Amino acid sequence: MPYAVATLLEQLSSMTVVVADTGDLQAIEKFTPRDATTNPSLILAAAQIPAYQNLIDETLRASRELIGPTAPAEQVVTEALDEICVNFGKEILKIVPGRVSTEVDARLSYDTDATIAKAHKLIGLYNDAGISNDRVLIKIASTWEGIKAAEELEKSGIHCNLTLLFGFAQAAACAEAGVTLISPFVGRILDWYKKSTGRDSYPGPEDPGVVSVTKIFNYYKTHGYQTEVMGASFRNVDEIVELAGCDLLTISPKLLDQLRNQEGNLERKLDAAHPSSDLEKLNIDAASFEQMMGEDQMAHEKLAEGIQGFTKAIETLEAQLAHRMAVLEGGAAFAHAAQEIFLLNDLDGDGCICREEWLGSDAVFDALDSDHDGKLHPEDVRAGLGAALAVVR
Repeated sequence: MPYAVATLLEQLSSMTVVVADTGDLQAIEKFTPRDATTNPSLILAAAQIPAYQNLIDETLRASRELIGPTAPAEQVVTEALDEICVNFGKEILKIVPGRVSTEVDARLSYDTDATIAKAHKLIGLYNDAGISNDRVLIKIASTWEGIKAAEELEKSGIHCNLTLLFGFAQAAACAEAGVTLISPFVGRILDWYKKSTGRDSYPGPEDPGVVSVTKIFNYYKTHGYQTEVMGASFRNVDEIVELAGCDLLTISPKLLDQLRNQEGNLERKLDAAHPSSDLEKLNIDAASFEQMMGEDQMAHEKLAEGIQGFTKAIETLEAQLAHRMAVLEGGAAFAHAAQEIFLLNDLDGDGCICREEWLGSDAVFDALDSDHDGKLHPEDVRAGLGAALAVVR
């Protein structure tokens, strides 16, 4: 009887914790990852799926009851937003055996105290549902203010996932702060270098995102930091293959499916037991952090862009929830939100949105790009978001 050849996904799972980068519960069930991560962009994408409408509606009704019948819809939505993100997280935790990441509002990225307060609220909602701190990671943008907030939260037993990480200064500061996990964005680093250099592609080992994560991983392991490294935002399978052995990799359903359908030998590229780094240990304060970020144009630009993108995703989700409140409470129609989303992201006004322009998450872009041509046209956005955003009279 012939041997069954292990798929790339099976082999990867034996050396790296595979995390599902989606809010789609069915996709999580399909790939059975250990952990899952969400953000407003992913929740926004999941909210378009009719199967999850009841989850959203029930949360909106509960928030209305809590706030009162005369409160404006915006106030109800503000209350409901945290509840919805946590409710999706609770559903995810029924499927995965490990942890779920839930994100702090990106609009708080430069406010340490507000980030701490929001994190305590989110973890409190999980605790009220009987879910312990060790099953939740609070996602925070890797600004200096966010890193300092995470440092305080970790001291109080709240575990953090520092996201939108593009530069070595961010990684070194996170390690010094003792955060649980970081999420360096592999694909978005590649995007910047492709645009900056004019190159169409990079071989896997030379991919700038792969090089960055490899450097961070080896630095952490060489100096004994306990912070876990979770590569994120992948553009292709080659990037994932080159980071086999990393602590964790968070992967979109599209790429998980490709890994599951490919066979062949997968070589471990990163080994925590045998790290290779000649970098001296850094002690980073606010001044040196700002200096290093200022000297790293890619990290500086991508961090600002990422916060802007997540902010727009939150605002879009809030608008969608407000329109849904109008439906539930018999309000007026609104059918133009999909067009507004398109115009916000079509930065050069050429009538289509390329991946570099898209300010939301990669998973949402992939979901909307139904013909897989790497561009979003108005009809793609209308088809993907319009039905859920439109309110029928």
